[in-house]
Amino acid sequence: MIETRKLTKTYGRLIAANEINLKLEEGDVFGFIGPNGSGKTTTMRMIATLLNPDYGECYVCGKSIYTHPEEIRRLVGFMPDFFGVYDDMTVMEYLEFFAATYRINGPGRRKVCEEKLELVDMSFKRDAMVNQLSRGQTQRIGLARTLLHEPQVLLLDEPASGLDPRARIEIRQLLKRLGEMNKTVIVSSHILPELADVCTRVGMIEKGVMQVDGYVNEVMQKARQAIILHIQVTGDTEAAAKILEQLDVVESVDIVQPVATPRLLSRSGVASPTMHVRLHPNTDDYSDLPSALINAGHHLKLFREEEVNLETAFMELTKGTQQ
Repeated sequence: MIETRKLTKTYGRLIAANEINLKLEEGDVFGFIGPNGSGKTTTMRMIATLLNPDYGECYVCGKSIYTHPEEIRRLVGFMPDFFGVYDDMTVMEYLEFFAATYRINGPGRRKVCEEKLELVDMSFKRDAMVNQLSRGQTQRIGLARTLLHEPQVLLLDEPASGLDPRARIEIRQLLKRLGEMNKTVIVSSHILPELADVCTRVGMIEKGVMQVDGYVNEVMQKARQAIILHIQVTGDTEAAAKILEQLDVVESVDIVQPVATPRLLSRSGVASPTMHVRLHPNTDDYSDLPSALINAGHHLKLFREEEVNLETAFMELTKGTQQ
């Protein structure tokens, strides 16, 4: 559905997008991750044919951005991070106006607008003035506008930017629905947790360079060079740490003293320290650890593997590129 080959855009000496290679299939929800100014918007605008690249190629549904830009625009729905609205229109008038620009005419126009309002859960605001909507509601109306012409590809630039927590959750739920409709979606964000449970694939871009591109589980696996376990025991934590240090699979053990709060206090009134146990790379079997502790007389209070999320993956995989 989308394929870019060494897509490049420069502004003077600044390389905004540096040889971006990307290939997305139907139904992919691609999380485009990177800090502000990293090249996300530039790349999406080139795919949408709103910005001409200096070098490279891009195909959308098999059509080149150079030879078939107008056809691509009919296939793509692009939602910028900020877009204008018309103050003197109701929500329905606003959508019908844009439906007309997409040449959706006749009695079917109102039906299309109603369907999109229902999809974004905004039917109850059909008669409200656009300028009276909240930021979150405005974003949802913008998404409805983007969907009017049934695009096969969606390019959503920071759709949750500036939203309150509830509105962000609602936008994420909408993105999940779009993925279930087999649309190819690129959604950008500099707030990593927003994309963690939405995307099937992620790309991490830094200073115009695509550092990582792959399915979410592959990226997580690549980011985790070694397993880190969080372990708490009753009794002497230092003695337990020495036992673990003698095991072949263990690379290091660090004891972390928590801040004493009522929730963390044990029955004895003493906050429990946690051992951060780092295993040697490529170790996937650590079943001997709990047995060794239990055989030495320790009781386990906590034993879990440290989770790798998109935030830690980004920090690990872009290490040294941000300077």
